[in-house]
Amino acid sequence: MEMVAAAGQFVARAQCGTIGGLFRETLRLRGDAPAIEGGGWCLSYAALGARVNRAANLLAGFGIGRGDRIAVVAENCREYPELLLAAALRGAVLAAQNWRLAGAELQHGLDLVTPRAIFASPRHAERLEALDRHGAPILCFGDAYEAALSRASDVPAPDLALPDDPLLILFTSGTTGLPKGAVISHRTEVSRSMLRLAEFGLPRTAVSAVWAPLYHMAGIEEALSTLLYGGHAMLLDGFDPAQLAGIVAEHRLGWLRLMPGMITPLIGEMRRRRITPRGMTLCGTMADLVPAHQIAEVTSLLGAPYVNSFGSTETGMAPCSAGLIPVGEVPSDLAKTQTAFCELRLVDAEDRDVAEGAAGEAAVRGPTVFSGYWNAPEVTAHDFRGGWFHMGDMFRRRADGKLEFVDRVKYLIKSGGENIYPAEIERVLLADPRVADAIVVRRPDARWGEVPVAVVARKSDDLTTDDLARACRAALAGYKQPKGYHFVPLEALPRSTTGKIQRHEVERCLAEGRLPMDGMEP
Repeated sequence: MEMVAAAGQFVARAQCGTIGGLFRETLRLRGDAPAIEGGGWCLSYAALGARVNRAANLLAGFGIGRGDRIAVVAENCREYPELLLAAALRGAVLAAQNWRLAGAELQHGLDLVTPRAIFASPRHAERLEALDRHGAPILCFGDAYEAALSRASDVPAPDLALPDDPLLILFTSGTTGLPKGAVISHRTEVSRSMLRLAEFGLPRTAVSAVWAPLYHMAGIEEALSTLLYGGHAMLLDGFDPAQLAGIVAEHRLGWLRLMPGMITPLIGEMRRRRITPRGMTLCGTMADLVPAHQIAEVTSLLGAPYVNSFGSTETGMAPCSAGLIPVGEVPSDLAKTQTAFCELRLVDAEDRDVAEGAAGEAAVRGPTVFSGYWNAPEVTAHDFRGGWFHMGDMFRRRADGKLEFVDRVKYLIKSGGENIYPAEIERVLLADPRVADAIVVRRPDARWGEVPVAVVARKSDDLTTDDLARACRAALAGYKQPKGYHFVPLEALPRSTTGKIQRHEVERCLAEGRLPMDGMEP
């Protein structure tokens, strides 16, 4: 019986590789081919593999093993992906901290994951000194990190992970106002990489321009997938239209991710320099938040179709990112196409399937779905009820099988690729005793797609927009700052029979100019 049980474990282990093991196979196959570059440096697969071995042994020296967390607070830099691959070999979990967050928000992230060690770039290391690090040491990239790496053994580190071990924690905005840690396993990352290749047919040798921050799914998974299938990842320190335009001119790309707010500057740079793209397979993401004429312009300029995507940190490309908008087309229909290897139900509030054409919440099942929220069992149980992950997004399924996005069950603002939940901002506004009530709604924006706007009922006339803006700047990341403050009488806020402010009605009234103001300073 023991032999039978052991055989079952071995079979399960053989059925899916780990990220560390699969990367080592890529090393063997690609050797001296370029793996990752940026800022004047370039590492071959062999050179990157040697650094990953030393980094894994460095983590072992910290006593970090399976299930332990390391936190990284850094801009896009070569140390970031090599630490992810090193953590993968150790069976450890990399918690990708959002460096754009305010101090209290960053503290919450550290409290949530209680890292064994923290790695930071010089740009962000000083901020960590003022926070409770739960005894974790800080190792700063640069001289200190390189010295520690050089002292670590270069002997190939053993692969200690199992396929279902956590690999990444990516932070998502929370409806309660605090970020949640989405846990993504080795198996899930392998599945997401395979789905990218299967759905889009990306060339294995294509170059990836990784400009999205590595704490974000669009950045870290772009880099990781590229390295797993032997491509060439070019790291940019954030969105730089001049640098990105140069890459477009010189390299044949796979999927060039473009988000609201980034397309206009890139178009302007390419037109100014009269750049002809070397070639690419796909461009774009989140078509709903981009003006239709802009999609036509950028696809014509780049010579690549636009990805009409809808996914999330929790689900990857699923449930419906397979649709493409042809080159030069001004889209009039942004209905989505369901991705492969994904089951999708649309359900009502009682989790019953809705009729075709009726609005229902997307409930997803498949190999790209994450493993739940770190240290949040009640939230995880609720969102995974019935064995399906409930996204909180409402769709209608048409007779042709296409999926029309309706709204968010949990009101969410998507601004330039970042998720903002109003509760995050509202808790800051309501902390001022001069605020009687407050609500945050979205407003369409030509550059960012959507931006947050605050509607506030005040108790005292001495409360100003400057007071509220100062409080938000102190507590929230820059992209979460309200782009307008509107003061209204308390009785002007529309409410439900239970007394809750009706957010959609506030948004509608504000857009139509129907909210009475007791003073307004945009």
